[in-house]
Amino acid sequence: MDTNEVGVAFEILLEEIEQVIDIAEKESKELLKRDTYDDARALIEWQIRVTDFRGKVRQLQAEWNRLARSEQPRRETERRQSRRLPKGLRTPEDAFRRPILEALVELKGRAPMQDVLQRVQEKMKGILNEYDYESLPSDSKTVRWRNTAQWCRNTLVTEGLMRADSARGIWEISDKGRAALDRGEV
Repeated sequence: MDTNEVGVAFEILLEEIEQVIDIAEKESKELLKRDTYDDARALIEWQIRVTDFRGKVRQLQAEWNRLARSEQPRRETERRQSRRLPKGLRTPEDAFRRPILEALVELKGRAPMQDVLQRVQEKMKGILNEYDYESLPSDSKTVRWRNTAQWCRNTLVTEGLMRADSARGIWEISDKGRAALDRGEV
């Protein structure tokens, strides 16, 4: 059984939380510079709660790592492996980079995730294959290509090509992403 995806998910979650903490820290410093102490204090207190939450996520990550290293019942392992798609059959995550950024530019730089994914699907019509349109074994409601596109979005955020501070459910290209797209680096 491949437990690495859960480990990757923990890493992505921790990176996102870290970015939220960094943004809150910058905003609280700005509030202090403007002498808006009550707002700064409230934001700092919120930042402390988020930092505590990050600690809990790290504890869960450590617990998961212990579980992943432990012996698993063979029967469950065999069952899960038989449902897993062999490598190389689905469209790779990197193939989604340019279509996501192009879709965002076409949508005026930011849009709800569903709108972006609809545009990406249109752009990748000749690329996506039958395996991409299958449901995930772990979640029958999620189509594989959409899941891959969402993982790609996380990678683009980590690389600074998409904004990390957009509202929940909103995808937004960064200035760095626009420049990389214009230069053909994506």
